[in-house]
Amino acid sequence: MPASISTSNPPADPSLSLPRLLCLHGGGVNAAIFAAQSRSLIKHLSRSFRLVWADAPFLCPPHADVIAVYGTYAPFRRWLRWLPEHADIDADSAIEEITYALRLAIEDDDRAGGRGEWVGLMGFSQGAKLAASMLLEQQAREARAAATGEGVGVGTCGVEGVRWRFGVLLAGRAPLARLNEEIQHSRALVGAEAISEGFGFVDEVEEEAVLRAPTVHVHGMADPGLHLHQRLLEQYCEEGSATLVEWDGAHRIPIKGKDVERVVNAIYDVAEKTGVPVTRSV
Repeated sequence: MPASISTSNPPADPSLSLPRLLCLHGGGVNAAIFAAQSRSLIKHLSRSFRLVWADAPFLCPPHADVIAVYGTYAPFRRWLRWLPEHADIDADSAIEEITYALRLAIEDDDRAGGRGEWVGLMGFSQGAKLAASMLLEQQAREARAAATGEGVGVGTCGVEGVRWRFGVLLAGRAPLARLNEEIQHSRALVGAEAISEGFGFVDEVEEEAVLRAPTVHVHGMADPGLHLHQRLLEQYCEEGSATLVEWDGAHRIPIKGKDVERVVNAIYDVAEKTGVPVTRSV
């Protein structure tokens, strides 16, 4: 007797209509590693958001911290330069490559059926620096539009109509990057083509370089870069715009329940404040 053949359609992916977060990995890793490292966050956030993982455009050696566990996950990638051996590039080309990589991730998810609004950015380490820099570039375009009456234009993501409401900055460090050479001129920003390590900080961050969008900052108190994470929060974010979550960890993403609960609830809070509905799971 022949086996029966099911004619029913497979169940629809329930995440397709959810609000979307674009997730930006750190330097010397890639999207797959970031997703694996974020498994505890994903468990909760995936009930309220569709998480989309972008790969950076530039190849580089693996970060020393991931070799033991993720050494076979090549190729490894970066968004920005932080070592002298990273190839020279001009600012316009760096921004163009970053924009292409972000647009590719967005358009790929659109083709995969994602139809929820793009609402937020979540980045770790260098990805957090990029996420905050993207929010600042959006802020600069909106300020120009308000002053001139012209359109806001297309941002770093390269997709018209996308407006990020908030950012989640996991171990994000100052300085922020300049992603629009035409309208961003602050000395407190590092060029997209430059090496950001060893950046000579200015005494005062001008208003142009101060981010006003709502952000969640997650700081590991044993992270050797903590002082730079604190500088990003205290000098580059408008007072009252940011939510800080501190946890007892190093340069990594929280995975223990008590730490994840605090991070996720902070993300839910900022999402709701910006008009994004969530399903609280913790």
